[in-house]
Amino acid sequence: MKLWGGRFAAASDELMQRFGNSIGFDQRLYAADIRGSIAYAGALARAGLITAAELEQLTRGLEQVRAEFEAGTFQLLPDDEDIHTAVERRLGELVGVVAGKLHTGRSRNDQVATDVRLYLLDEIALLRRALLEVQNALIEQAAKHLELIIPGYTHLQQAQPVLFSHWLMSYFWKLQRDQERLADVERRTRVCPLGAGALAGNPFGIDRAALAEALGFERVSENSIDAVGDRDFIVEFLAWAALLQVHLSQLAEELMIWSSREFGFVELDEAYTTGSSLMPQKRNPDVLELVRGKAGRMIGHLAGLLTTLKGLPSSYNKDLQEDKEPLFDVIDTLRLELPLMAGVVRTLRVNRARVEAALDSGMLATDLADYLVRKGIPFRESHHLVGRAVRRAEELGVSLRELELSEYQAIHPAFGKDLYTVFDFRRSVEMRSVEGGTALEAVRVQIERAQSAIDQFTNWSTDQLDN
Repeated sequence: MKLWGGRFAAASDELMQRFGNSIGFDQRLYAADIRGSIAYAGALARAGLITAAELEQLTRGLEQVRAEFEAGTFQLLPDDEDIHTAVERRLGELVGVVAGKLHTGRSRNDQVATDVRLYLLDEIALLRRALLEVQNALIEQAAKHLELIIPGYTHLQQAQPVLFSHWLMSYFWKLQRDQERLADVERRTRVCPLGAGALAGNPFGIDRAALAEALGFERVSENSIDAVGDRDFIVEFLAWAALLQVHLSQLAEELMIWSSREFGFVELDEAYTTGSSLMPQKRNPDVLELVRGKAGRMIGHLAGLLTTLKGLPSSYNKDLQEDKEPLFDVIDTLRLELPLMAGVVRTLRVNRARVEAALDSGMLATDLADYLVRKGIPFRESHHLVGRAVRRAEELGVSLRELELSEYQAIHPAFGKDLYTVFDFRRSVEMRSVEGGTALEAVRVQIERAQSAIDQFTNWSTDQLDN
């Protein structure tokens, strides 16, 4: 019998029923649904709506249903519309008519909103830990190659020399912002809608604050109409995931470029590459290509849910069922992807000889302009003068380092014999010693601060999982 079937004299069209059922994908909410139901049964008992014996019956029955799900023995039936229907139906089979009291004052509207929040909170704790592993891998590689100088790029053109460790840490800080954003999503997800009913609130005086505390929420929703229709927390999570995926895609792109034969700066471990069905020599960066490719899907999920929500009237509408499939897909993708990215970074091998061979003295043109600045020439003028030196070197087919002093002095007499001290990549790097710069000591400070941030989030993650 349908939970709502008393009003209807005829059965639903079979195709309509298949179209509307969500059990095919929302059954993964079983643990959250049962957890919420046990807590709600306790709230009913405290309100005097069920006896202590009935509470014990309901709790025991719900624990048995959970055990069946976990053992893989739970049997879904054709009339199980969603996870709530399935759990309540099975509970009735186990404990009898008392199961019908569990839904007193509760709607599937506030029930599903609670379930999804509980489920997402558990997943956030796991995802934060997985993201930490990618960050740890970046720190490990940065510490391992702390002093290695590489060409830095803008517009994919050589720009200035930087430390490889500095480049790695640039991705650490992107992911750290992702950690902070996820903490913000977690805070707004930790709001309890249970007790909102269908839209008007609970008529039996249940203690919503005690219910929220029992479920690990920080507070209750302020408005029952808003509570059952609010999916902002899912939108925020999808937005967080989309931006995280963009960051992972950017890292994947650079590693693919740098691992190409033309660059050869890094080599990917065989565990994270595949071969070609035609060309025996190939070793393709498939994992990284898929990470890059999934950015479109992640962004699409965010756009899709926003489009679903944009025209909805207030409180609950069936359209809100469309929130779960994108949410579940994003979680499944990240649960698989983040450990893979941690493995890619952790096993990365650096070809020091190729990196050092790629360093070109042209990247020190800015240092040459700074040299003139220190001789009192305004930077805009020094920039122009060095530009002329670059052009003259190109005309002669030599590097800036090889351009003769007479050529420099023909451009401006401020160029002296000491200008050639500029052509030292280590010196250039160490000149950038400001906080956040690429100098060795500045990068060491970055790594220390990054490790401190990691320790803070690790402690948070451990506490969340333990609870």
